[in-house]
Amino acid sequence: MSEFKGIPILHTPLPVRSGDKYTTAQGFTAIKDGVRPKPAGAGAAAREGAAVLRKPAWLRAPLAAGKEFKAIKDIVRLHRLSTVCEEAKCPNIGECWNAGTATIMLMGAVCTRACRFCAVDTGNPRGWLDEEEPENVARSVALMGLKYVVLTSVNRDDLPDGGSTHYAAAIRAIKRRNPDTAVEALTPDFQGVLRDVHTVVDSGLDVFAQNVETVERLTHPVRDPRAGYVQTIEVLRAAKARSPKVLTKTSLMLGLGESDAEIRRTMMDLRAAAVDILTLGQYLRPTPNHLNVERFVTPAEFDQYREWALALGFLECVSGPLVRSSYRAEQALARNNAGLVNS
Repeated sequence: MSEFKGIPILHTPLPVRSGDKYTTAQGFTAIKDGVRPKPAGAGAAAREGAAVLRKPAWLRAPLAAGKEFKAIKDIVRLHRLSTVCEEAKCPNIGECWNAGTATIMLMGAVCTRACRFCAVDTGNPRGWLDEEEPENVARSVALMGLKYVVLTSVNRDDLPDGGSTHYAAAIRAIKRRNPDTAVEALTPDFQGVLRDVHTVVDSGLDVFAQNVETVERLTHPVRDPRAGYVQTIEVLRAAKARSPKVLTKTSLMLGLGESDAEIRRTMMDLRAAAVDILTLGQYLRPTPNHLNVERFVTPAEFDQYREWALALGFLECVSGPLVRSSYRAEQALARNNAGLVNS
């Protein structure tokens, strides 16, 4: 606070812009939305700004408003939780929250990685964790009355175990308070350390998910250099081998420049690792600093890709333009494309 002629002046902090560095409430620095702007050099600017495609009519999502939406938002705020719905700018937040479901993001809202498709803030939390979070999450699940909950998280490469012990603690807390609630964990890759994968699988969860995100050729530059196509598939393979009764699941974004042959090859690689459930959705650029959309996949193409996946032996493939990893996750085994077949 400062003064002008003896009158106190309150200074409102300037909003943090996408790509800016800022200091979190916990005292470490982060980059808003995860990716810095490209230098203003003519070549880089031209490449990044080229061929910006207009969204087609089928990419329309319900508004983020309504009674249930507010109720979920209030519970999330009360218990100091992060949700991937908000942090990743998910287009389905209105639909899902109004249906009384949310995907809870563990271990804060700052990721140690900087994937070029993702709008989650990036930085180094330097070991910070909210020790009360597992019980807060369990209480929130009870208050929401959830029968199926998805837990996801940022990558925490700053932690010796990648956060696997914290993940397991949250799952066990949910199961103690809500024994009939099914838990899906959409985890980091834990840098491929299988003992950390086992820690999560052994916690009593029902579905283990880790996203391959894109086809092998596009893994870099789409994903952070510490992530990997083979690494993700091996994590999924290890989870299924550790507990065959646990369903395994992964997600593929389309529209980044992949070919149909590459999509089919990825499906085959995933089935070879005994992955049970696949989700397919349209990549949407969250900010101008992120990767461009190379094409908009039509609803008919998404239907075709789903047929490919089912023919290869996936238990279900949830496939559509607005589908995301945890979209209608509780309906994934209804064998109706999570309700999209007749919608």
